[in-house]
Amino acid sequence: MAFIFYHYYKIEEEHLQENLFLEMKNYSLFFDDARFDIDIVPYQKTARFYELYMDKTSLYILVPFPEDPGDLLKIYYPKEKYAQLLDRTRQTILWQFLFLTLIAVLISVLFSFYVLRPLRRSLSLLEVFIKDIIHDLNTPLTSILINLKMMDAQNEEVESITRSAKTIAMLHYNLDAYLKEHTYNRERFDIAEVIKEQIAFFKPMYHYLSWETDTASLILATDRHAFARIIYNLLSNACKYNLPDGFVRIKLQNNILEISNSSYGIKEPARIFERFYKESDRGLGIGLHIVEKLCEQLNIEKKLRITGTTITLTLDLTKVTLN
Repeated sequence: MAFIFYHYYKIEEEHLQENLFLEMKNYSLFFDDARFDIDIVPYQKTARFYELYMDKTSLYILVPFPEDPGDLLKIYYPKEKYAQLLDRTRQTILWQFLFLTLIAVLISVLFSFYVLRPLRRSLSLLEVFIKDIIHDLNTPLTSILINLKMMDAQNEEVESITRSAKTIAMLHYNLDAYLKEHTYNRERFDIAEVIKEQIAFFKPMYHYLSWETDTASLILATDRHAFARIIYNLLSNACKYNLPDGFVRIKLQNNILEISNSSYGIKEPARIFERFYKESDRGLGIGLHIVEKLCEQLNIEKKLRITGTTITLTLDLTKVTLN
């Protein structure tokens, strides 16, 4: 923008000088323009007639003086007035530039609204559609989980179906948390129980991983279900993006919960909590975003640390620990 303004200004400056030059040439024929003054100067061999010159005080041209070939007629325009003309030209161009910029911005905004209107409508319909699906899934999903509890828990097929149903249920909860604002309860529960439940869920599916747990009893005062979703999403990522012979370590010390796992690495660590960001084709890209959202709402501080091929995420539980 600044370059365009400067370029246009230089063009207008050249036009102004050209006009003054033509008007001074015309003045040399009729002497009928009060803007210009004249002076008689000695003849110089290097002088070129009817060419615009500029010095510290004026813009001028030199013309032959018929009455005395030894002298020249100098027709000049004061530089102070020329500077005033340039200043007015600058202001005119600036106002034109600002006006055109405002028009361009208004047109861009109106065009954006026009172009994005179908997209906004589609996104709104999609959100309503997802909400309807979540609502419709809730009843059959609850029924499946209740009936599975009534069946033989020692049956391998039943256990497999139960794990799959719980995976769908957690995805259901994640989508529900993503689309809705929730009010969270303040409950008392032992973090060791939540971690034990989540490990029991993931360990059979990822039996090839090495699991190390070092957690003691710690009573928290926060929403149990929301906290369980945090642990679920962290363990889900730790398992899905692990090495074939990798490990998952869970450690609790001084109100700090650490979940570490071996990994191929993260290309862009600063973006992993962004909504829909993912570094592979797996998943929806909302799991860690849900973690960030829930941590903010439950007042839990999180930190990510990468050491070589080990990824560690820490949760500071100080503010939700029951003292």
